[in-house]
Amino acid sequence: MTDTKTVLVLEDEKPLLNAITKKLETHGFNVLSARSVGQATEYLEDTDIGHIDVIWLDHYLLGERNGLDLVAFVKNDKSKWKNIPIFVVSNTATPDKVKSYLELGVNKYHTKADVRLDTVIKEIQTILS
Repeated sequence: MTDTKTVLVLEDEKPLLNAITKKLETHGFNVLSARSVGQATEYLEDTDIGHIDVIWLDHYLLGERNGLDLVAFVKNDKSKWKNIPIFVVSNTATPDKVKSYLELGVNKYHTKADVRLDTVIKEIQTILS
């Protein structure tokens, strides 16, 4: 990649967050990590950070709000972030949750147990190219 793209990763499990961050960085991405919706919205609203190109999202996060809450916030018609691609990587793959995420406009929903990090990263690279 010629210019460094930024991925906002939301994951409540610290060891997994660290693994995702390291893997993305080895593929040339700049990574912002958050463990709660509040922390993620602060990143989005912080003009000093610059542009966030992609969101990697887990469903369960620290605090009262979950991944669906963040997607609703980002994909709101009036949101300046509504065109940011979102990849959900979570173990909460009930048909209702998957349907809700897809209806809100996420690009892809993966079940953690069924997908390799490299697969998601390749999808991110494809959507950004």
